[in-house]
Amino acid sequence: MTDEFDFETDEAEGVPASVGELQDTVEELIIAVEQARGVPLSGNASIDRNDFVERLRDLRERLPEELRTARWMVREREAFIAQTNEAAAEIMRRAKEQGAKMVSETQVMSEAVEEANILVRNSEIEARQIRLESEDVAESSYEHIETLLTNLLDRVRDRRSELHQSRPAPPEVPISE
Repeated sequence: MTDEFDFETDEAEGVPASVGELQDTVEELIIAVEQARGVPLSGNASIDRNDFVERLRDLRERLPEELRTARWMVREREAFIAQTNEAAAEIMRRAKEQGAKMVSETQVMSEAVEEANILVRNSEIEARQIRLESEDVAESSYEHIETLLTNLLDRVRDRRSELHQSRPAPPEVPISE
């Protein structure tokens, strides 16, 4: 395939591609596949693989930052929850160790258990709050991305529909006798 498309990205300024630019790029890729030379005696098409892969990589690099941000936020949330659970387990372990040392002193032991329970409850409350906040942010990002992708899909379907609309028959040319 010899067609070259000029992707206008401003990598120097770090400006993400607009939805329109991404939709245009997807349209160009669809057109490139649809216009690819057919392989004789099959339904396959011949496409310059390196060029097409390069275009797909360029498209991936130009996806909205929200996608990367949402994925990062989910990983950070999971890491934080794991840390919080480890901290809670460590607090419980220490509380149990301390309790075992003070078995003979009932009052001191009950205070230690109470304090450990308070710490665990506080950690669980804080972990729950952080988890809910991060889920809200992730949900908002997913919602935004879903809207972008829905718009992009609608546009692709419109373009495909336009391609499949029947064209008027060419006018008949009178044949002179």
